[in-house]
Amino acid sequence: MNPEDLHFAKTHEWVSIAEEDGAQVAIVGISAFAVEALTDLVFMELPTVGKQVSAEEAFCEVESVKAVSDVYAPVAGEVIAVNESLPDTLEKLSDSPYEEGWIAKIKVSDASTDHLLDYAAYQKQCQEEG
Repeated sequence: MNPEDLHFAKTHEWVSIAEEDGAQVAIVGISAFAVEALTDLVFMELPTVGKQVSAEEAFCEVESVKAVSDVYAPVAGEVIAVNESLPDTLEKLSDSPYEEGWIAKIKVSDASTDHLLDYAAYQKQCQEEG
């Protein structure tokens, strides 16, 4: 996926929403900026398939040598799939954050993206966080 086509949460998750089998499905990951800021990743706890999540609710964790960080759901809905290989191949988060590094798919219950940033706004936020 091209990052310029994605939406971003202020908490550094990215989301791509597309129609799949008649439902709105969001693919969610964490941005390259966030992965670089976290540095050496050592563990990832994936969300549970079937879990109902609210937008901006912590739904899994990623751990680096520096800290454990919550990953927030950028949209509300039901987790319908997780990237099961990710905990064993954490390098995907840095090598391919917008393709192979996806974390979960969420069947969206509210497709509003008003609270999310477009690529340009997200880039500006990252520059300010520097």
